[in-house]
Amino acid sequence: MSFAPHHPRFIFLFFIFIGSINALPFIATVNLSGGARAIIARDRARAQKFFAGVQPHGPNAHKLAKFRSRVTHHRGRQVTSSLGDTIHVTDTGVTYTASVGVGSPATEYTLLIDTGSSNTWVGAASDKKYVPTETSRDTEMRVSVSYGSGSFSGTEYTDRVTLSPSLVVESQSIGVADTAQGFSGVDGILGIGPVDLTEGTVDGSELVPTITDNLFQQGTISTESIGIFYQPSTIASSLFSDGELTFGGIDESKITGDVNYVPITGTSPANKYWGIDQSITYGSNGPSILASTAGIVDTGTTLVLIATDAFQKYQEATGATLDQTTSLLTLTNSQFDNLQSLFFNIGGVQYELTPNAQIWPRILNTEIGGTQDKIYLIVSDLGNPSGQGLDFINGFTFLQRFYSVYDVSNSRVGLATTHSTNAETN
Repeated sequence: MSFAPHHPRFIFLFFIFIGSINALPFIATVNLSGGARAIIARDRARAQKFFAGVQPHGPNAHKLAKFRSRVTHHRGRQVTSSLGDTIHVTDTGVTYTASVGVGSPATEYTLLIDTGSSNTWVGAASDKKYVPTETSRDTEMRVSVSYGSGSFSGTEYTDRVTLSPSLVVESQSIGVADTAQGFSGVDGILGIGPVDLTEGTVDGSELVPTITDNLFQQGTISTESIGIFYQPSTIASSLFSDGELTFGGIDESKITGDVNYVPITGTSPANKYWGIDQSITYGSNGPSILASTAGIVDTGTTLVLIATDAFQKYQEATGATLDQTTSLLTLTNSQFDNLQSLFFNIGGVQYELTPNAQIWPRILNTEIGGTQDKIYLIVSDLGNPSGQGLDFINGFTFLQRFYSVYDVSNSRVGLATTHSTNAETN
C-alpha cells in the first residue's frame, strides 16, 4: 500500500469550516520521501497480499448473504437523508486521506482512504493514540489486519465516528492498534472495501460492519454506496484543491457524463475486492496491451499496475526505458510527443488515459528521487504474469482522472469522466 511516508517536505495549510466538529486544519501535503522505489515496493507488496487472498479460506458466500440480510432489513430503519453527503479529503501526493472524528468529544485522526480493505482503525502514529470517551466501549476482542506492505494488531472498540456533522455513525467497530508497521504520516485507515474483507479480522466475529454498512443500517444514507472524486496532482491541486467522498450518492457537479456501472467480476481473487473486468489497448487502433481480464480498482495503490507480460508490451509500444534511479519507465521529449492514449474498455465503455495522464506529475519529479526535466510514466509492473485472476490494479493515478462509485447494494463499480479526464496541465 502506498502510505504517506515519513517527514513531509512541505506542508500547506488552510482552514475550512465543517460545522459542529470544529474549524479544523485542512492539510494538502506533498509527502513522498522514500521516492518512487518505495512507492513501487509498497504497491507490489500490496498486490501480493491481494493475490494471497483475504483469509486462508477466503470469504464465505453464505455468511455474507446472512450478514447482508441482517443489515438491509433492519427493523425500524428510518432514512434521514435521501441525498448523498460529501466530505472533503486531502491529496498527499500518493493517495488521499480523510479527517475523521472518533469519540464524544471527538478526537480527530488522519486516516488513509482504502477501498482495498474494510476495517477502520487508529493508533498508527505514536503521538496520536486513541482517546476513550463516554461513547467508547471496549469489546475486549483482538483485531488484526495485514496489508502486505504493513499491518496492525490491537483491541476492538465500538465508538461514535464522525465524518461530518451529517455523517455520524454510532457504535462503529474501531481497531485500536497496540502495534502497527508500515505506516507513517497517517493515524490509521478508513476501510471502505467490501464487508467480507473483515472476515476473521476480529476474534469472535464473522464479519464486522463497515462505516458504509452502518451509515446505511442506521438510516443516515438511503443507498449503500460511495462516490469518490480525486484530481490530478498539479501545482494547483497540490496546494489548494481537494477530493471528495460522497456517501449514499454521487456529486453530479463533478462528472461530465453518465456513470457507467459494471458488476463485480466473478474471477477470483479479484472478486474479493472492488474487482472488475477490463481490457487495455495502446492508441485508438493500436496493439492490445491486456486482453479482457479481471483486476481491481483501488485507492490504496498509487500507480497503475499491469501484469508483467502486459507491462512489457506497453514498454515496447511506448519505447520507454527503465530508469535505474526511480525504477519507473521514462520517455524522451520526442517519445512523449508521440505517446498515444491508453484505452481501458470496461463494460463496453472506453476510458481514455491521455498521454498527460500517463506521466508522473512533473512538479513532483524531484520528490520521488527523479530529475526535474525527465518524463516518468505511472504504469508499472504488477510483478505477476497475466492469467492469475488479478491482472491489473487501477490505482490512485488512474482515479485522479475519473469519478468512481462503489455500490455495495448492487455489487457493482461505476466510472464517469470529469473535467480532469483530459486535463493537459501536467
